[in-house]
Amino acid sequence: MLDGRDGTNRGDTAHSQLSARNDLDAVRAWLSNYADTKTTFDSYRKEAERLLLWAVVQCGKPLSSLTHEDLLLFRAFLVDPQPADRWVSAGGGKYPRGDARWRPFNGPLSPASQRQAHTILNGMFTWLVDAGYLRGNPMALLRQRAKRAAPRVTRYLSATLWDEVKAFVAQLPRDTARQQAYAARCRWLTTLFYLQGMRLSEVAAGRMGDFSRRLGADGHEQWWLDIVGKGDRERVVPASPELITELARYRKANGLPPLPGRTDDTPLVIPFRGKRRCMSRSAVHDAIKSVFGHSADWLRARGPEFKDRAGELDRASAHWLRHTSGSHQADGGVDLRTVRDNLGHVSLTTTSLYLHEEEDRRHRETVKRHRMNWETQPTGEAGSSKKDL
Repeated sequence: MLDGRDGTNRGDTAHSQLSARNDLDAVRAWLSNYADTKTTFDSYRKEAERLLLWAVVQCGKPLSSLTHEDLLLFRAFLVDPQPADRWVSAGGGKYPRGDARWRPFNGPLSPASQRQAHTILNGMFTWLVDAGYLRGNPMALLRQRAKRAAPRVTRYLSATLWDEVKAFVAQLPRDTARQQAYAARCRWLTTLFYLQGMRLSEVAAGRMGDFSRRLGADGHEQWWLDIVGKGDRERVVPASPELITELARYRKANGLPPLPGRTDDTPLVIPFRGKRRCMSRSAVHDAIKSVFGHSADWLRARGPEFKDRAGELDRASAHWLRHTSGSHQADGGVDLRTVRDNLGHVSLTTTSLYLHEEEDRRHRETVKRHRMNWETQPTGEAGSSKKDL
């Protein structure tokens, strides 16, 4: 049976700690451990679903019958899911699960995504073994390639390219109510992501009541933003007077009082239509991608010399803005410990990857001082060489 109740790797059902009698229920039991963290749950479900579907459709066997050799094939499959019309959505688009165009993949997985899939599935197999549902973990037999040292963050916008995005947003038309709403959202989104360095999920789930104010030791008013980040870790990030001014501007554009109270459940990003409830991560992602995409079109219209810069904006996403925030803070001289706490990093090692000015300086010094100087070769020596030949 393809449901796994007779899988060749099944453990002793008499000693299993699960009531599950088939693979799907066993995987659901594993996933239930992460039900309270939506982003983690969605990520883990996606990887488990891909493997379950591949095992049944491509391999013709249940999850609980997979062998080491099967998983070697699955690892190669992740590099290039074929046949593409069965596994990859048309044009790499993201569609709702109920849409006929939905597929498990949007395209081949990057090396980092392949490693993540392996880590998640290895954890799932280990849990199923510990629970007595499986006898062994075939995923543990796969040799993992050594992980390269983390490179400097490259998916960020330079100060000059960031200025172009701001210039595009500033010139957006505001003649109609629809244009005013779009311009207000674009300005607020770029401000919020950049000044607070927030993750996409944090912006999508945030509410305006998460802003609070208090008096500092010097007696001056301070604003802060409470954020629930990765792993449900909470952090409190300073909110500058500039951000609060933009918050009041955005609220006014949406018919709200300038400043929120602690019980204000208005979402940080307000939908254009319908109830004022938090937008999905994909909706916020699409909103910021729209800003970058239109900024790229605006740049291209200015001349062919802007082609490369426009192409970079086409690739940018919400996470690029988080990297841009961290990079500009670090390069601007903000203490790395402050940047770490603002972005919610666990260690300074991660935060140090945002230091780009240091590498720029190293490049300038190397180019300037380490040269061949062919053009300054003494003519006498060159002439002597000819005679010797």
